[in-house]
Amino acid sequence: MESTRLRLRVVPGAARAGIVGRYGDAWKLRVAAAPERGAANTAVVELLARALDVPARDISLVSGHASRDKIVDVAGVRPADTEARLASFEGKDA
Repeated sequence: MESTRLRLRVVPGAARAGIVGRYGDAWKLRVAAAPERGAANTAVVELLARALDVPARDISLVSGHASRDKIVDVAGVRPADTEARLASFEGKDA
């Protein structure tokens, strides 16, 4: 099965959740959840699942559990498809 690894820059505790756009070689995301007890990480996975149209179980946090800079693995989606789906979701509130 094909998968994609994404670099993310996450802003927790934001007023509005959504995909902001590119941030260097990463994607910048905002989530409303606070960075407490994994709530922001869960919100990141849920936001990506909606944006990429995949089940949340297909997204795994590889590194950055306690950091704004994260790496996630998305199973079942090719890198080119991932980029296109994130770009089409960019700027929309989640």
